[in-house]
Amino acid sequence: MIVDPVRFERAIALFDAANAEDPNQDEGQPKELLYARRMTDMIGRYAPDASEAAQLAVRAQHIKRWTVPRNSQPMTKEGYHAWRTGLYKFHAETAGELMRQAGYDQEMIDRVMMAVGKRQLKLNADTQMMEDVTDLVFIEHYLLGFAGQHADYSEEKWLEIIRKTWKKMSDRAHAFATGGGIKLPEPLVPLILKAVSEEKK
Repeated sequence: MIVDPVRFERAIALFDAANAEDPNQDEGQPKELLYARRMTDMIGRYAPDASEAAQLAVRAQHIKRWTVPRNSQPMTKEGYHAWRTGLYKFHAETAGELMRQAGYDQEMIDRVMMAVGKRQLKLNADTQMMEDVTDLVFIEHYLLGFAGQHADYSEEKWLEIIRKTWKKMSDRAHAFATGGGIKLPEPLVPLILKAVSEEKK
């Protein structure tokens, strides 16, 4: 339940204004603004009863991501992990500041920052909700494009990627994904089902 709809919409508007500055385009829209809207659409389909904190977190998950490019860290495995960790902190702090401007108290800001920062996955309900929505959006909207960018990957590499994504999701998200809740990318359906069936064994 949204406690104060006006305050909530004010925060969403601030998130969207920040993401509207993204110079990168996707389907004719600023890339991260489109991503944020897809996240909100997905949580509405997957968990219409989601907490206010989770709804704010999914809208802010990639906020201003383009300002921290991958090449800001060394192009190594260690550099990648450092970049990802830094991104989580940056997104959480940016979301927190905008929520403060919207009039939220520190308790709610801390809840959203924990989820956006991906802290306590599998333990914190808001963090797990955001992870579920992130992975569902990735599978429905971005997995096929990612596959096109990495045509050199072997089947085993793809199975590993899908398994890693699947492991982060809750049982509820598993059931939603395989039960028709999302549109699976048709060319990858056999691979997804193979990875999922092997994961269940």
